[in-house]
Amino acid sequence: MTDPDRKDDPANPAQAGEPVVSKPYIMPDDPEEGSVEALAREVAESRDRMLRTLAEMENLRQRTRREVADAKTYGITGFARDILDIADNLQRALDAVPTEAKAAADPGLKALIEGVELTERSLLNTLEKNGVKKFDPSGEKFDPNFQQAMYEVPDPSVPAGTVVQVVQAGYMIGERVLRPALVGVSKGGAKAEPAAANGNEPGNAA
Repeated sequence: MTDPDRKDDPANPAQAGEPVVSKPYIMPDDPEEGSVEALAREVAESRDRMLRTLAEMENLRQRTRREVADAKTYGITGFARDILDIADNLQRALDAVPTEAKAAADPGLKALIEGVELTERSLLNTLEKNGVKKFDPSGEKFDPNFQQAMYEVPDPSVPAGTVVQVVQAGYMIGERVLRPALVGVSKGGAKAEPAAANGNEPGNAA
């Protein structure tokens, strides 16, 4: 029944009998305008960050690998440098005996000389097993990276700048100079030919 005393409220359309039109309902998972582009940018940025992180991790692995290898190769540098004094003293002992004296030596002296020679060879072999190599640059073009010039020797028969005397042999450890060779360098002859581009390693001792 209708209450005759109730009046229609003009502000209420439902009371006026007109249909109510609501706004369309948007599902929460419906993409908004421009969201695809934003998602694509986010994916690209995430991929870029991931690639940068992977590159940094790879660089770290390589750097760690090099440091470990260097520690293994050059960790004995100080010890090897001290051992060189022993090798030098053995060489001096052998050089102190003239060739004529060696040939005319009695069996006892010959046995002593042979023992010193054997000790020197054993020491050099042990050093080489640990990456330390002796080199003798006689006859090579002087290279300040591996040799230290002590004096000049007038000798026009060889190109200037040639190593003609070796006062003290040099030693390498890995690819580094443990001790440069002390040498005498020629002067007065024609200029020596430039060293080969890949000739960056001294010759081994004979």
